[in-house]
Amino acid sequence: MTTTNPPVPPRSRLGHVYGGELAGQAPGGRPAAAARESAALALAYGGRLLDGPAFLGEAERRAVVRDLHTVYGLLRSLPERVFGGSVAALAAAVGMDPLQSALVTRSARSGVLLPLGRADLYHDGTGFRLLEFNITSALGGFENADINRAMLAYPPLREFVRRHRLRYRDTLDSMARTVHAECAATVPADRPPVVAVVDTAENFSAVGPRLRVLAAKLADHGFEGIACHLGEFTYPNGRPTVSGRAVDVVLRYFLAEDLADPAAAALLEPLLTAVEEGRVGLCSRLDAELYGNKGTLAMLSDDRHRDLFDAAELACLDRLLPWTRYVRPRVTDPGGTEVDLLAHALAHRDELILKPTLLHGGNGITAGWKVDAAEWEHRIASAMDGPFVVQRRVRPVAEPFPDGAGGVRELFPNWGVYLGAHGAGDDGYAGGFVRASADPDAGVVAMGSGALVGCVFHGGDR
Repeated sequence: MTTTNPPVPPRSRLGHVYGGELAGQAPGGRPAAAARESAALALAYGGRLLDGPAFLGEAERRAVVRDLHTVYGLLRSLPERVFGGSVAALAAAVGMDPLQSALVTRSARSGVLLPLGRADLYHDGTGFRLLEFNITSALGGFENADINRAMLAYPPLREFVRRHRLRYRDTLDSMARTVHAECAATVPADRPPVVAVVDTAENFSAVGPRLRVLAAKLADHGFEGIACHLGEFTYPNGRPTVSGRAVDVVLRYFLAEDLADPAAAALLEPLLTAVEEGRVGLCSRLDAELYGNKGTLAMLSDDRHRDLFDAAELACLDRLLPWTRYVRPRVTDPGGTEVDLLAHALAHRDELILKPTLLHGGNGITAGWKVDAAEWEHRIASAMDGPFVVQRRVRPVAEPFPDGAGGVRELFPNWGVYLGAHGAGDDGYAGGFVRASADPDAGVVAMGSGALVGCVFHGGDR
């Protein structure tokens, strides 16, 4: 049977069209003005907002969402395809310690796990390339639809969106639907469910204000939200309770990397017991951290596993994944030839980036083109046989964005595309945002490295 690869839709030209229209107008207004007045967006982004949105054509949106669902399914199938059905073996392979592995494996036995996550992608001019897939309920950027709504207060953009029949999706709405679906057994039908947005005590000291915003926003989706940390729970009759309110669902914001701390793990123990006894729902299960892991992307990319996938799956992986390998003495290069990794990494320093498998937010990443040869050799040698991957560099193409003064400037966006569960008439697209940098050589496009944040509108292919 011959499998025909679906054509890759061309990159949307709406950004160029909008930029051209904007440049012909007097610079008497800024699309981000209303967004900058939002207390929630100021807390999240500190005013570092783009002066215009990014645009996804409908065909390219559908194509990348279809590919992301395929990759999600392949990631979820790794325990069966590669490790004989063992979740614990996958946990060990991605670098989790025995304590983390035990907690993740235990959590995987209770409840359900539905698609929820954010893919971070570059567009290289020929198609989207997947850099990381954050499969978790602890999603940054959940406020992105607030940027869409605020920018629509700018009349030229509002007219452009109307004329081209553009739309946007509310990521928080998709998260709320996932909470309902994953935790249906503990969501009451006769009152608003009490949802606790929970992190560790250490993390909460930094992110607590933003999680309180999220908890308050849940009221718009039929929930009563509470933001707290694991240490604030008490368990009368075995049910988690905070400030005198019994909790129906825990929306998890702590990550697997936080569970290496025995104190945090001890606080998690009674919560997992309550989940196992059906006293509270957990969104999302801890084993989501296995699949949203840079190491699992390396497993999908590895030549040794190609015979585990069918032709359509391989076509998707070849289309979406850059070459990614665990840092091991011997690997196959992008052409499939077995090579010494250290020698290969030294010879191709300007084209490679080193990433830890378990950390998030750009922590621990080293871009080969940002360090000298001696430092790069030290980093690769130190990472050998550890929980690290090396990935082929993706060079993003520039996109036009308004410059806030009536003109247009070129920036290099990292696309955050959110994925949720399929619904009636819904392909699982759960919204999007971009973080854009003026530096095409930025190793990590993040707020700390000077990136600006913007929303995404989709559609307009006609």
